[in-house]
Amino acid sequence: METLPAPYAAAHAASLADAATFWAAQARQIHWFRLPEETLSTDENGFYRWFRGGRLNTCFLALDYHLEQGRGAQTALIYDSPVTGTKARYTYAELLDLTARFAGGLHDLGVLPGDRVIIYMPNVPEAVVAMLACARLGAVHSVVFGGFAAPELALRIDDAQPRVIIAASGGLELDKVIAYKPLLDAAIELAVSKPAHTVICQRPFVQAAMVPGRDVDYRELLKAPPADCVPVEATDPLYILYTSGTTGKPKGVVRDNGGHAVALRYSLGAVYGLQPGDTIFTASDIGWAVGHSYIVYGPLISGCTTVLFEGKPVRTPDAGTFWRVAAEYGAQVIFTAPTAIRAIKKEDPAGRLVKDYNLGRLRQLFLAGERCDPATYTWATEALGVPVIDHWWQTESGWPMLATLVGLAQMPPPRAGSAGHAVPGYDVQILDEAGRPVAAGITGLVAVKLPLPPGCLPTLWQDDERFRRGYLDAFPGYYLSGDGGYRDADGYFFIMGRVDDVINVAGHRLSTGEMEELLAAHPAVAECAVLGIACPLRGQRPIGLVVLKNGSAVGEAELEQELVSLIRAQIGAVASFRNALIVKRLPKTRSGKILRKTLRQLADGEEFAPPSTIDDPLILDEIRERLAVRGVGLAFEK
Repeated sequence: METLPAPYAAAHAASLADAATFWAAQARQIHWFRLPEETLSTDENGFYRWFRGGRLNTCFLALDYHLEQGRGAQTALIYDSPVTGTKARYTYAELLDLTARFAGGLHDLGVLPGDRVIIYMPNVPEAVVAMLACARLGAVHSVVFGGFAAPELALRIDDAQPRVIIAASGGLELDKVIAYKPLLDAAIELAVSKPAHTVICQRPFVQAAMVPGRDVDYRELLKAPPADCVPVEATDPLYILYTSGTTGKPKGVVRDNGGHAVALRYSLGAVYGLQPGDTIFTASDIGWAVGHSYIVYGPLISGCTTVLFEGKPVRTPDAGTFWRVAAEYGAQVIFTAPTAIRAIKKEDPAGRLVKDYNLGRLRQLFLAGERCDPATYTWATEALGVPVIDHWWQTESGWPMLATLVGLAQMPPPRAGSAGHAVPGYDVQILDEAGRPVAAGITGLVAVKLPLPPGCLPTLWQDDERFRRGYLDAFPGYYLSGDGGYRDADGYFFIMGRVDDVINVAGHRLSTGEMEELLAAHPAVAECAVLGIACPLRGQRPIGLVVLKNGSAVGEAELEQELVSLIRAQIGAVASFRNALIVKRLPKTRSGKILRKTLRQLADGEEFAPPSTIDDPLILDEIRERLAVRGVGLAFEK
């Protein structure tokens, strides 16, 4: 294993040898109304908790503190919406004024510390203000991705039981208007728990009908006297963020106030190399963990300027929109998902649009949300001319677990296909199915030795047993991530995807991620998915679904033969890879993750309901037709 540089090695070793001392030092970087009594402790359930006895307010850290430090005139938030043709800037002083008044309006509606507030909005400044206003009052917000279907929204309403729901009248998906209010009204009708009020932010392109006595105009709340920050316990929840689960009941990841603030403040400097006054452009949605951590809270707590983007990586108006935004606002860091880069690569394979913009201030492109295949990594590195850093984390962790920490001097450089090294605070291990560490190069289950550092979920919302069963029981003393991967001889970690994306072909356990890496390297392939479908002879066998780059004229039979040969040469005949189908697009969640399990169920003829998070359910019909034409899968074999 290569020798790791002293600044990183020392920080990581110190964080594991004496976690309490390490994080107590980091906690001194934020403002406390009352200092913690204990840095690390356990609660009555035996779960680890950080900074017990400390009192603080996350909104104060994100806004008020910076005015005290003389940053009131600095730009805090930049809003750029190519879908509406709108741009706006807000200084720290202006954002504080809006937030304090909106918090006063929420208080007048009866919102008190500990109450829940659901936010059902797109990437607009009013949503950021709503999040910060809840934090200001000590209320617990839960952002639900704008446009979620009514039954799914109803489940979240019943689970969180919000006093108030804040919603936009609608959103824009490229040139399509999505009215949110009818979905919200239907969800409230379905839900057992009814909010006392809904606050509606009317947008010019879609006006919502108001329900007298229940609905309040967003602008009316801004007329209220400003509310002061409410000190809360470090262990009090800041927000609930729902993530996919295996049952019908939504799984609410809880984030506390103290650990969250300390972890994000540390990560902005150590992981992303950002200092107060720097600009980060995080091309994500506030409905996801990335949006919470690195559009809203992380940059603002750290005194940075953050860019809120309402649009898509392509067709708003073209595949150069990310580069335009980064150049216009002088971003030092862009953070997005690999799927966004693949969409850009598909539309602009030669990367010509990058040359239209001055990206002289850009230092790194960070990618997360799913594994970045080496082909995408290489394309982005060559197109942008800056380091491309794939890093790994989850909704549950709230901030990176593996990364190349650009804020710590002389880190080993990024490596294609790797998510880097363990971030200080995380003791990441690769375990076999008996819970024993495996040797370098051996694929296993990715787990993190307890305690998890600050910022990670302490439990699930009102479901300690599900938290224990889902994450802790499999290997006592470890958090089980649900992902598979390996560590190479130099200490780099490679995350290969969810454990259920490992397939068993005639007794051989094979990674679909490894096969996808090979397919994505083909010059005609923009993106791909490899599924393990049922096979009467071998148990499972892999098939590939590929999306072509724009301008590629290769035929399906020719491409299929080339890809079959590629898999055979690199993995062997044991993979039994025989089918590669060209499709127009792949089904994804709105955060960009390919729905491999759904595709597998479709091919196998299983009954399934399209996931609530799917970006466009019609894609499944297109792929069903392609599978049927080719006679691939148990449901379609002729």
